[in-house]
Amino acid sequence: MALPPEFVKSLVTILPGNEITALTDAIENTRPVTSVRFNPYKIHERPTGRQVPWNRYGFLLDERPSFTLDPAYHAGVYYVQEASSMFVEHIYRSAVGEKEGIRLLDLCAAPGGKSTLYSTVVGLGGLVVANEVIRPRAMTLADNIQRWGLGNVVVTNNDPSHFAGFRNWFDVVAVDAPCSGEGMFRKDPKAIEEWGPESAAMCAARQRLILSDIWDTLKPGGILIYSTCTYNTQENEDNISWLCRQYECESIDMEVPSEWVIVTGTVANGSSGDIKTFRFYPHMLEGEGFFAAVVRKGGNSERSLAPKPRRTIFTNIPKNAGKEVARLVKQPEYMRFAEVAGNVYAYYETTFPDVKTVAESMSTVTSGIMMGQLFSGKLKPAHPLALFHDINTEAIPQASLTLDCALDYLRKQNIDASYFSDGMNLVLFGNFPLGWAKRIGNRVNNLYPKELRIMNL
Repeated sequence: MALPPEFVKSLVTILPGNEITALTDAIENTRPVTSVRFNPYKIHERPTGRQVPWNRYGFLLDERPSFTLDPAYHAGVYYVQEASSMFVEHIYRSAVGEKEGIRLLDLCAAPGGKSTLYSTVVGLGGLVVANEVIRPRAMTLADNIQRWGLGNVVVTNNDPSHFAGFRNWFDVVAVDAPCSGEGMFRKDPKAIEEWGPESAAMCAARQRLILSDIWDTLKPGGILIYSTCTYNTQENEDNISWLCRQYECESIDMEVPSEWVIVTGTVANGSSGDIKTFRFYPHMLEGEGFFAAVVRKGGNSERSLAPKPRRTIFTNIPKNAGKEVARLVKQPEYMRFAEVAGNVYAYYETTFPDVKTVAESMSTVTSGIMMGQLFSGKLKPAHPLALFHDINTEAIPQASLTLDCALDYLRKQNIDASYFSDGMNLVLFGNFPLGWAKRIGNRVNNLYPKELRIMNL
């Protein structure tokens, strides 16, 4: 691929001449590295392979397999994520640690790589609000969140300015800002076609608007994680410098081992300490171009109350249905079950008030785990319940399929009835649930969602 001459010229502001040559050669003549991040709530043994140094769940693959033809991918056992972007886990753990009850806003969340990562690191006692302003992308985000299956995420579809009522409410705000995409040139040639000399300035202005819209939602002492997948300083260091001039920002001490070969820097921040920055270059490490910075919001006030709900959407399920719903979850004592628009959802008891606050104040796509619909006291299960990490697999008949049969199931094709018991079955590949199917006599109704089916390859 040929890089735009204007892009190559722009690199002189961030790299010496020999490094520019090495970077452009890596972009033009080497293949991207494939990496995945496994779901520790679904797989309890670490996979074999080369670990991503800055992420305890990330692994580098020597070759790119056909993920579409791997049922484990569709079961949410792992997520295909670019290695450099997994660095936000190290930022989170360094800045936040193992604190419980964290509220995290992932503002520009689609397609869901970082959201699924954040849902893992905040733990089941935390809450991630994963927001995407573009509706079709928000739906894709919701699919990936449901596949991950932790149940501690609310997916919203709002402009950043709509969060203004959540003043001082979030402990962490993550802005993976829409950018000019220079760091994706090797991975996505289309990004080269869409790039232009003016794109950095346009993106930088939009990024500043996003930051200004969202800053007040972060509580004093809270953490802002800012990242892009681009190289230029306008969208990176210059925006952090602007942020420090506009607001009270504090530095965070964070160690990065030299063997990771991440280029560290600082942005001047007066008496509050310089803000650390982190740059990833594909000629230095196994990953794509990436930039990240982390700041702590100054001040001492406590969390504020969220806005009053605009509507009521949650209702209690009938008492006589409680046992029917609870039996499908391994640890129902930690859950709250509620009905929304005719569907039963499962939520963690400790975070349900926060989920309710967000869902009744914002345009919400999904939240918690959709379990299904009640008919005459019996639950007709929904697809997300099958992918919930804490589903009680012993509460319903199981059908464990071979690879070929599992792929037929995922293609929403006919399946041999001999694998199934009469009635509703939980479909598995190995130990990993994929969805639902119902046997009626010698016929099997394949209940895999039509919109998620894989095409013949």
